[in-house]
Parts: sequence; C-alpha cells; structure tokens
Amino acid sequence: MKRRKFIQNASLTGIGVVAGAAAISCKDEKNSEEVASSSSNSPAMIAVTPVVIATWNVPTSTAKAWEVLQEGKSALEAIEQGCMVEEANAEGQSVGIGGLPDRDGNVTLDACIMNKHGNYGAVVCMQNIVHPISVARKVMEDTPHVILAGKGAEQYAVSLGFKRENLLTESSKKAWEEWRKTSLYKPIINIENHDTIGMLAIDKYGDISGGCTTSGLSYKMAGRVGDSAIIGSGLFIDNEIGGATATGLGEEVLKTVGSFLIVELMRQGRSPQEACEEAIGRIIKKTPDFKDFQVGYIAVNKAGETGAYCIHQGFTMMQYQNDKNENIAVDFYNKT
Repeated sequence: MKRRKFIQNASLTGIGVVAGAAAISCKDEKNSEEVASSSSNSPAMIAVTPVVIATWNVPTSTAKAWEVLQEGKSALEAIEQGCMVEEANAEGQSVGIGGLPDRDGNVTLDACIMNKHGNYGAVVCMQNIVHPISVARKVMEDTPHVILAGKGAEQYAVSLGFKRENLLTESSKKAWEEWRKTSLYKPIINIENHDTIGMLAIDKYGDISGGCTTSGLSYKMAGRVGDSAIIGSGLFIDNEIGGATATGLGEEVLKTVGSFLIVELMRQGRSPQEACEEAIGRIIKKTPDFKDFQVGYIAVNKAGETGAYCIHQGFTMMQYQNDKNENIAVDFYNKT
C-alpha cells in the first residue's frame, strides 16, 4: 500500500527543474476488474499462463471460467461465472439449488469471493437465493461491509433484483426425510464426491481471484457456519503471492486458518504443493481423530504453478490450462 501511494503521489524533480504532481484518478472497483491490468502488484514481471483450478469434478464450471478468461475478462469475472454454473445445478446436492438442508429442512448457503486487491465479500446462512457467489460479489463491491448473514443477506439480494426461489428440490427433500428417521449426525468422508466448490483463477494479466460456495454440511444445526465464507479459512488471495481454497470439514479448516496458512507458506518460498501438504500436516498433528473426516486444499502461485493435498483418498481437483480441462486425483496423507 505504501508503494502504491508513493507512486500515485510522487512528483518528478531534477536539477533546476520542478515538475508538478501528476493527478491520477482511480476508477471504482467494479469497473477496474473489467479493465486490463499490468499486474502492478506483482513483484516481478513473469510470463503468464492463465489457469483455472477448482475443488472436485466440476468440468462445466471450470470450462465456463476458462471461456470467460479467453474473452479477455478478469479472473474475478471468471470466478463468479464459473461458480454460478454449479450453483444452478439442481442435481448436485452441495451447492446452490438442490443443496442438502439443515436438520430443520432449510437450505442455507454460504459463499465468498476475493479479488486481486485483497477486497472480499461474503454471505452466510442465506436462504432462497440461487447464486450466493453473486451476492457476495455485490457485498464486496457495493457495500461498506465484508459479510452479510441470514435474513439480512437475503433482503439485500432481493433489493438488488435477485429472485427468491425454493432451493429444496424433491430429491434433497426425500434425502432429508430419510435422514430424519434416525437423525444421526456424522460428517461422511467425500459424501456426494464433493461438498464445496472452491475456485482459483489467474487471468492473462497475471491477476488472481478466488471464490468459494457451498450449502454446508448436510443436516447441520440451524445457524451453523463453516469455513467456506470465512476469509483466511475457506479462501485467501494475495495477488503478489498466490491463492488457496479449502473443502471438507470446515470446523477443522477454521481451527488452522488453512488457506491463509498456505499463502503465507508460499510467501516463504514453499511451492503450492509443499504448502498444501504442510497445511494438512497441521490438522493431522492437532487432531488425533483425523480418520473420521476429510479436508482438502488446492493452491496456485503467481507463476501459475498449482498444488493440492488432502487427508483421505477420493478428493480430486479440476485444472483448466493450455486449453486442457482435467480432473486430477489428489495425493493424500492417510495411506493405511
């Protein structure tokens, strides 16, 4: 920030010559995300290869994000549109419409988004709105706040023109009614083969953004909030270094502030892969019952290098780079 202010306020001086200070105007945040950037935040000029990565097997989401990047738009725009694809998928039972409800039968959604400037917006416990990622972006760009919750988030979305919809599909309702017969609450490793969509992208200008969206743990207590929408836990971006996002049992990610940890490890020189492995190692060390839950991380650094790691086998990462959209099996800790 000091460097940026210095550049904006500096005046040119020379022997016997005094130049007037340059007046620099800044476009508002919303518009600046759509304009080409020279990556002034980057510590060094490097060759940029755009990339999109996401938790779990969501090829249509990464394909949409890649399409947006190929149009020359920002990583932020790619993140929003990519996440929206999965939020609108009623067949998936963990994100957006069709998400499995809490134990009272209500579908509540959490989401966050973070841009190249470190700005951040989130919604938690929001009902009746299909695209929480878009509402989170509006919170970031158009309000003085960082997080809106519950009815307040819903009311804000409606004021912007978002339509209220019943998010509980018939299949998710039937699953909830079946669960009520026993009301057994236990996180299931890799349930539905995904539970949160976390996405990271680098655009052709070298700028990084990220987003995370979820309906949270199935049959959770009403009001429960996990890691997904919490800055530093479910998602963290530093445009000088890289970004990381998480999936799995949010309570364990929150305890170690996992995504922030990974970015800081990359700042210290670790590769994205090494940083993800260290973050999982912190959870393993502090939680003896790690065999009962799953956590996975994905990360990307400023050079476009990626990494991913998890506790148990079964986690996958989508990676779209060089016109190739791949679902990659992620290495894991528990091989017993």
